[in-house]
Amino acid sequence: MRPSRDLIILIALLLLVHAALAGAGWWMQKHYLVASPHLYWGLVAIPALSVWYVWRRNRRVPRATLPTVRSFVQGPFDWKARLRHLPFVAVLGGLGMLLLSMTRPQSSHEGSDITVEGIDIMIAMDFSASMLAKDFKPDRLEAARTMALRFIDGRPNDRIGLVVYEGEAFTQCPLTTDHDVLKDLFMKARSGMIEGGTAVGMGLATAINRLRESTRKSRVIILMTDGVNNRGMIQPLDAARIAQQYGIRVYTIGVGSRGKALSPVAQGPNGQYQYAYVDVEIDDDMMKQVADLTGGTYFRATDEGKLKDVYEQIDKLEKTREKITRYSRHSDKYFKPLFAGCSLLVLGLLLDKTLFRTTP
Repeated sequence: MRPSRDLIILIALLLLVHAALAGAGWWMQKHYLVASPHLYWGLVAIPALSVWYVWRRNRRVPRATLPTVRSFVQGPFDWKARLRHLPFVAVLGGLGMLLLSMTRPQSSHEGSDITVEGIDIMIAMDFSASMLAKDFKPDRLEAARTMALRFIDGRPNDRIGLVVYEGEAFTQCPLTTDHDVLKDLFMKARSGMIEGGTAVGMGLATAINRLRESTRKSRVIILMTDGVNNRGMIQPLDAARIAQQYGIRVYTIGVGSRGKALSPVAQGPNGQYQYAYVDVEIDDDMMKQVADLTGGTYFRATDEGKLKDVYEQIDKLEKTREKITRYSRHSDKYFKPLFAGCSLLVLGLLLDKTLFRTTP
């Protein structure tokens, strides 16, 4: 027996409301957090009520059977009769939306406040003529400068400055967070800008003077040379004791291969250096004592790769401190499904009592 037109319309309306509720539930889960997801089980009542309503409709048996034509068997053509199940469907949809609102959909706003405690770092670099030796490519000075610039790029939250020394020492760039300016001044520094020689103690003392009034907890000096202290009024160990009193940590780096290296030995009248193989002399013991006195570490860089490793080790040892405070705020978003559910319930009741009202 073919299903009646009335049953087809009823099933279509019920499928429509189920699809709408399923879509609303999926959208809420995708866009919101659900505080009470276990209440989704309450939605089982919606298909149960639908089955009950269809079963109840089919159980109705006519009190009298009258001969009629085929059109009446198929059902009435009156639109009100065809949509007479609309009040129930509206109430069903309203109940479903109320159940969805009871799961308490919430929007989540998460974020974090980051407080960065940077480090003050002074780089004290030897710019004496011996730093032009060719055992690094293209020479010690350019290799050391390149690695230092990479180190600076990796410390965006730190204040960094530069001290240049040969026979004397001066501050090429004070402590700054403007690393573009620092790198520009770093590139402009040249060997031969001041009196020749290697005043390691003066370079260290100048860097200490730039850090002694710093209020940051971590203050660091990276002291680099390729020779021995032979100039200046301050000895490196005396400067190291001053750094120790101020709580400044010194990492020392000896730059140069072991044995002999092609180094400048004289400068011609046109300013060009003459090169010859000479012994590489670095006062390893003194550099190690300076580092040990201040709680730092001495590194010996014999080629570009090891010099890169040295800076990476210092970068790991001196980590910028970050304090991260995470927060999360939740806002209830149940009002819209609650309003929709109440509206559908009221609509269903009004339709049942007015437009689709039946007499007993």
